[in-house]
Amino acid sequence: MNPNEFKRRRKQLMRMIGKGNIAILAAAPQCIRNRDVEYPYRQDSDFLYLSGFLEPESVLVLVPGRDHGEYILFCRENDPEQETWHGRRAGQQGAVETYGADDSFPISDIDDILPGLLEGRQKVFTAIGRYPDFDQRLMGWVNRIKRQSRSGAHVPYEFVAIDHLLHDMRLYKSRAEISAMKKAARISIAAHKRAMRLCRPGLHEYEIEAEFAHEFRRNNAEHAYSPIVGGGANACILHYTENNQPLNDGELLLIDAGCEVEGYASDITRTFPVNGRFTPAQRDIHEIVWQAQKAAIRKVKPGNHWNDPHNAAVRVITKGLVELKLLKGNVTRLIKEEAYKRFYMHRTGHWLGLDVHDVGEYKVGDQWRLLEPGMVMTVEPGIYIPAHSKGVHRKWWNIGVRIEDDVLVTRTGCEVLTAGLPSRVEEIEAFMTEER
Repeated sequence: MNPNEFKRRRKQLMRMIGKGNIAILAAAPQCIRNRDVEYPYRQDSDFLYLSGFLEPESVLVLVPGRDHGEYILFCRENDPEQETWHGRRAGQQGAVETYGADDSFPISDIDDILPGLLEGRQKVFTAIGRYPDFDQRLMGWVNRIKRQSRSGAHVPYEFVAIDHLLHDMRLYKSRAEISAMKKAARISIAAHKRAMRLCRPGLHEYEIEAEFAHEFRRNNAEHAYSPIVGGGANACILHYTENNQPLNDGELLLIDAGCEVEGYASDITRTFPVNGRFTPAQRDIHEIVWQAQKAAIRKVKPGNHWNDPHNAAVRVITKGLVELKLLKGNVTRLIKEEAYKRFYMHRTGHWLGLDVHDVGEYKVGDQWRLLEPGMVMTVEPGIYIPAHSKGVHRKWWNIGVRIEDDVLVTRTGCEVLTAGLPSRVEEIEAFMTEER
């Protein structure tokens, strides 16, 4: 992403913070997987949003109005021996020349330098509570200034959670962000098509999962989250991730998987028959979910509020379940009683961006937030009917269906970023039959 994109974000945040104050963010710590093996490193999303810097052991400091430069980046020094073992580092020169820092210091010098940056500032904006170890270090620096107060040192008098300001910024996606999300969507669509093309009875869930890893990595993308590849009964487990069971003839396969590009996520779910043909019962449930999703997407437009798509999906699903005699009674009353939650127990979507479940408030005060251009959300209704559900005929057992797409709010309505992937029964069957 162009360095000017990050510079613009930092300038905007500093305008909101105001002169006389300081913002401090720590990079995500590295995490041990087992013994001396680490998990693949993923930068803290707020840190990434403001800097584009991908290395651990880093601290970002913004000091509005500072004469010697407002953006300071503490990071690891260049070290030929360590870089031979663990890879290249930007170092202080790279922090300035490549990542746009006004000034950069070795992370090993932070104890000597940061108290001086804090001294005389009124408020400290930081991610309070996110990394407790860093919070303790920050308090240690502040306490050091306190001990110098008799010499005239001025201690910051207020700590402010930076989340509200920064996360409201992140909710509105720029052209560059939307471009990255569209690319992630294209790659994820190709992976889902690959899964539909290759699926057949006798394979295992993990063999289908492997196709996503192949498509993502060949396009220099990463998993945005642990993929869900659930066949048969496993499709009724919302966060199923074992992905180790055989795929049986006559069952459905639910796949919830997406990649991230430059940190920006896609999030797609499709449900299709392992053998390429829906049974009548599977078709009926899938059609209700598809209709619910279309009704929800029609409600994604400026001026509507966050809950409008969910309400639309709930009405379609409840009405459909009544028509199939899976629920009994008046649709309006059943909705009021939340009877649908027996089969549809989650919300219809979430914000999407640098995090799969991205930041941003869903309510402003006690009112649902109004949708505005630049917001990106998922729309993902579903119906789940586990085996042995009380009072439910066995033909419906183990049918789990979810359909999920990524939707951008535009000035005139919305754009479905993942529309290139078949989602309706007829489209799915035609695609799977054509490709076999």
